[in-house]
Amino acid sequence: MAGAERKAELRSERLSLRDSIPQIERIEKSLAIATHGATAISLDQGAVVSGFLPIRSEADIRPLMTLLRDRGARLCVPAILDKQTIVFRELLRGAELVAGTFGTFGPSPEAPELDPQIMLVPLSVFDERGHRIGYGGGYYDRAIERLHQKGLKPLLVGIAFDCQEVASVPNEPHDIRLDAILTESGYRRFDLSSAHD
Repeated sequence: MAGAERKAELRSERLSLRDSIPQIERIEKSLAIATHGATAISLDQGAVVSGFLPIRSEADIRPLMTLLRDRGARLCVPAILDKQTIVFRELLRGAELVAGTFGTFGPSPEAPELDPQIMLVPLSVFDERGHRIGYGGGYYDRAIERLHQKGLKPLLVGIAFDCQEVASVPNEPHDIRLDAILTESGYRRFDLSSAHD
């Protein structure tokens, strides 16, 4: 099976598992993610952290984002500009959120655009080597590549539930690996010393 087909199959399978988590359990798991992440993610005062506002059955990381803000982080969330591009707009306490694409909400276009130093990355599938499968649009891969072209190397922390882990994600040399994964079980750093395995 070709890599793209296998990725699509894994994405469908793992998102179905995520969808099947009862809502109350999803809330509990999201709070566990916040507890683990608040202590495991180290940041400097004023560090820019990109999070996301949950859609569908994603983990709700708003509690984690609040805890990181309380520790001095500047928060931002993605905004889709077109079929190729997302930018990260500052999320200020009390600011009005406007409707975006794919059922998302976020800060208005007037909000400042920030370059994240720490990125909390949504995903559909991950493996123990830090490979991830997104939702198929490639937005995060392109956004991370743009940051790399600016000479920036944000810490990439995947956000998922344990049920989204698989033994192995098909990967290609251009795929960008996560530095860590954060689930309801805790925070796990990946060994990225072997770039392509």
